[in-house]
Amino acid sequence: MPEIVRTWVGATAKQIARAVRRGDASATQVVADHLDHIAAADPRLTAFRVVRAGAAIAEAEQVDEQDDLGNLPLAGVPIAVKENTPVAGVPTWYGSAAVRTPVAEEDHEVVRRLRGAGAVVVGVTRMPELGLWAVSDDESGAVRNPWDPARTPGGSSGGAAAAVAAGLVPIAQGNDGLGSIRIPAACCGLVGLKPGREVVPANLGASGWFGLAENGVLATTVADAALGFSVLAGRSPARLVEPRALRVAVSTRPPAAGIRLDGPNADAVATAARLLAGAGHATVTADPPYTVGLGLRTMATWFASAYEEAQAAGLDRRTLQPRTRRHIAVGGWASRRGYVRAADREAWRTTCTAFFADGPYDVLLTPALAATPPRAEGWYRRSWSANLLTCLRYAPYAAPWNVAGFPAVVVPIGLRPDGLPVGVQVVGPPGSELLLLAVAGQLELAAPWQRHATGWPRVPASAG
Repeated sequence: MPEIVRTWVGATAKQIARAVRRGDASATQVVADHLDHIAAADPRLTAFRVVRAGAAIAEAEQVDEQDDLGNLPLAGVPIAVKENTPVAGVPTWYGSAAVRTPVAEEDHEVVRRLRGAGAVVVGVTRMPELGLWAVSDDESGAVRNPWDPARTPGGSSGGAAAAVAAGLVPIAQGNDGLGSIRIPAACCGLVGLKPGREVVPANLGASGWFGLAENGVLATTVADAALGFSVLAGRSPARLVEPRALRVAVSTRPPAAGIRLDGPNADAVATAARLLAGAGHATVTADPPYTVGLGLRTMATWFASAYEEAQAAGLDRRTLQPRTRRHIAVGGWASRRGYVRAADREAWRTTCTAFFADGPYDVLLTPALAATPPRAEGWYRRSWSANLLTCLRYAPYAAPWNVAGFPAVVVPIGLRPDGLPVGVQVVGPPGSELLLLAVAGQLELAAPWQRHATGWPRVPASAG
C-alpha cells in the first residue's frame, strides 16, 4: 500500500475535536484528509459500503461555519456508521443488496446524536447479511483485517473495525447483538464497548434481536471510546476516574460445551489479571454459572432473530445467501416450537445479577476470543453448518452478556505469536459502563497497545 501522509489521518477523535474547537484545524481539512486516505486504502480492505465524499465535505463546512464550537465534543471528527443504521440520504443495506432498503429519509437517533456533537459521517461500513455472522463478506467482496488481509476483521461490525484499525476513521459506530462490536474489536486490536440494556437508543430492525442488540463504539483508545459512548448515551463527556480497589472475577471457562480456548487467548487473560492485581485490585478465579440450556437458548435466539427480521421485512428468501436461508428456516422452527422466551432471558439476567452480588464481584474478566480469527474469504458461499461452527468455536464469549443485557468492553492486551492482536473482555453489572472503561483505562496505562495495525497510519508529530 502506498504511504499516504496526512496531518490528521491517524489522530484520535479527542485530538481532532480539540484542534477544531480551538481553531487549530478545520473540520473541512480533517475530513478531506480522511477521504483521501479512504480512497487510497479502502480498495484493499473493502471496509466501506458507501463513501459520502461530497456530502461529508459539505457537512464539514457546516461545522466550520458554526459560531460556537465549544459545545461540540466531536467537532469535525470523521466517523463511520454501520450499514444497518439509517443515515439520511443513504440506502440501508443490512449486509447485502437483496436486503437493502431505499434511501433513508432521516437519521437513526444515534446518528442524530453523533452529528449533533459535531461528527461528520464519511460513509457506512460493511457487515455480513442481516448481521448474522462473525465474518464479514458477501458477493461483492470480503472485508479484510488490516493486521493480516488474509484474516477476517470479525463481524458483524467488521467493516467498522477494519476502518478504525487502518486509520480510515478515528472512531466508528457499531452494534452488538451477540458480540458484533466486541468480536471485531478483538480481531482488530481495538476498544469495543457494548453498553447495557436501554442505555443507548437501539431501535435496530424488527425486534432488535429480541432486545439483545445495542449500539456502541469502536475506537483505538479508551478515551475515544468513553467520548463516543457519552455522545451515544446523550450524556456530557465524563472524565474517567481511577476506580477504587475492585474485586475481579477471572474466568476462562467457555460458555458452551465443546469449545477449546487456545494458548494466546488464555495467556491474555492471565496477563490482564496480573496487570489488574498490580493496579491494586483483588483477582479471584470464579466462573459464571453457564449451563447447557443457556447455550441452546442463545442459539435459538440467534436463529429466530433472523426469522423475525425476514418476516417483518417481507424478504424473498430466494434472493438471500444459502447460509442465511438456512438460518432463517431453523429460526422459524425454533420460533414455532416456543424455544425463544423472554422469561428465559430474564432468568439469566437474574442469575448474572446474583453472580456479581454474591461474590461479590465488581467486574468479570474473560477471554475476548477462543481462537485465531478465521480466514476472510468465501464464507457467504459456504454451508450454514460451516459458518455456524466457525463462529461458535472462535468467538463464544460475548453472547451471554447480550442475553443478560449487561455492559461489556473488549480491550487489546498485546499480540499473538502470529502477529495478530489479542484482547480480553471485561463485563460488569447494569450501569457499570464508566467503571468498565476506567478498568480498561488502567490496562491501557499499564500495557499500552499499538493503536493501528502494522503498516497503517500513526499519529503524526504535528497532530493535536
